[in-house]
Amino acid sequence: MSASFEQLLDENLSTLVMKPGSLVTGIVLDILDNHVVVHVGLKSEAAVPINEFNNESGEIDIKVGDEVQLTLEAIEDGHGNTRVSREKAIKQEVWKRIEDCLEQDTPLKGLITGSVKGGMTVDVQGIKSFLPGSLAEVVPTKDLEHLVGNYEEFKVIKLDKEKNNVVLSRKAVLQDVNSEERKKLLSTLSEGQTIKGVVKNLTDYGAFVDLGGIDGLLHITDISWSRINHPSEAIKIGEELEVKVIKYDEEEQKVSLGIKQLVVDPWIGIESKFPINTSVMGTVTNLTDYGFFAEIEDGVEGLVHVSEIDWTNKNIHPSKVVQLKDKVEVMILEVDEEKRRISLGLKQLTENPWQLFEHTHKEGDKISGAIKSITDFGVFIELDGGIDGLVHLSDISWDESDESIRKLSKGDVVEALILTIEADRERISLGIKQLTSDAFGDFVEINKKGSRVTGKVLEFDDEKIKMSLSGDIVGNLSQKDFINSATDASLEEGLELEVVIANINRKDREIILSLRALEKQEEKSALKDNAAKNKEIEEANKSNIGDLIKAELEDSKKEDE
Repeated sequence: MSASFEQLLDENLSTLVMKPGSLVTGIVLDILDNHVVVHVGLKSEAAVPINEFNNESGEIDIKVGDEVQLTLEAIEDGHGNTRVSREKAIKQEVWKRIEDCLEQDTPLKGLITGSVKGGMTVDVQGIKSFLPGSLAEVVPTKDLEHLVGNYEEFKVIKLDKEKNNVVLSRKAVLQDVNSEERKKLLSTLSEGQTIKGVVKNLTDYGAFVDLGGIDGLLHITDISWSRINHPSEAIKIGEELEVKVIKYDEEEQKVSLGIKQLVVDPWIGIESKFPINTSVMGTVTNLTDYGFFAEIEDGVEGLVHVSEIDWTNKNIHPSKVVQLKDKVEVMILEVDEEKRRISLGLKQLTENPWQLFEHTHKEGDKISGAIKSITDFGVFIELDGGIDGLVHLSDISWDESDESIRKLSKGDVVEALILTIEADRERISLGIKQLTSDAFGDFVEINKKGSRVTGKVLEFDDEKIKMSLSGDIVGNLSQKDFINSATDASLEEGLELEVVIANINRKDREIILSLRALEKQEEKSALKDNAAKNKEIEEANKSNIGDLIKAELEDSKKEDE
């Protein structure tokens, strides 16, 4: 061993405080595979695990003869060995440095390792510290994930070594660094000003931009005239931007920024750019339940409402037709520059099947088609071009009974008559009953109220007698009317009776019959006939008396002559 090395050992021995926990200086004697041999001036040498000498890169950065700080754990461990720790010594050194930084109000560096409730964890050379979220940025920010993995400077604001508690502030360092720049910037800042800044943080609602001493908020809606879902689609952290000051609250020291305001608003003069009923190409930017949006120019979007996607399927979901980023041809339907709205259409690029049907068919034409659906109010029949025609419940059968619609099934091919075509309202009315004559209507047209008809009893109960009048035409005679009549006929099926049509209910297609009304008619007719005969006799009598008087007068005249 050289004289200089002996001197170092003697000097170390003379200054050593021999008690556990004390910080001592050792001399590296040898570096082995698993441990480092050091001498701290005691009777025996100490072996320290070699991994305690790893630097931040995991490498051994000591050599024989180096002085190292160690913590004395035991002078005699019972086996004649001295136990020391390099790791504990380092921690003691770090704690001392942290204490000095707190007393002197000087910054220290640390690695931000992760997020915890209320803030973030920071590694200060092995000492786990806490950075409150409110002290991470000058302007409080909810999302701090962008700081994880960064080496940053902090100020110590609280220290409790016994509880292993260290609280740091990044905000205090930033404020010190930016204070002069901040004052200078605030004195010149004004709305409408164009300024450069660096993106510090991205959130779902925008980005924070460092203007040099003060942070400004760049809201997501002010990044681009085009639709973006997240600021990261247009900008990134660390990027230098030219921004425009949209609003500056001097009292609150809040700055609102914009990028899109630096270029011309694409909506200016939009009506002249996109005339109504012209077609343009667009890119699908968003899908919703009520339609999809298509960008027809940078920063200009229009809505294709779900009703404007397909002529026949009014409830089709946009995802069945287009996908995001698809290139589509659309028709300009409406432009409102003031409200910044454009209505687009997809179906308008194909022929309107309703108008085509109107050109190829007319009212009164007979058509056929399959029943597409059955509702409470009628049936829909599929026609040419994928459109539907409605047969209303009242136009299925002349008798308008529920039984008529029950006979129909989905998929049945039926014939119908075109009643009306309203292409502009996308309505076509059809009728099935109109293909046949209306026996009831024809009968009551000839046999009006008060007419005499002959009917045959079909069936009867205690209240009503059902009578066949002609073909399938039936009428109803009340039992009370029959009983109170003068007929002596026995009521039975097949009995023929002459009756009067007392009333016609066209809505319910019912004919009310009456025997009593017939008898009254006959009584009235008999009385009328009797009165006529009496008048005839009276007139005849008057004529005979007149003739006698006239003859007598003529005879008397002749005698006078």
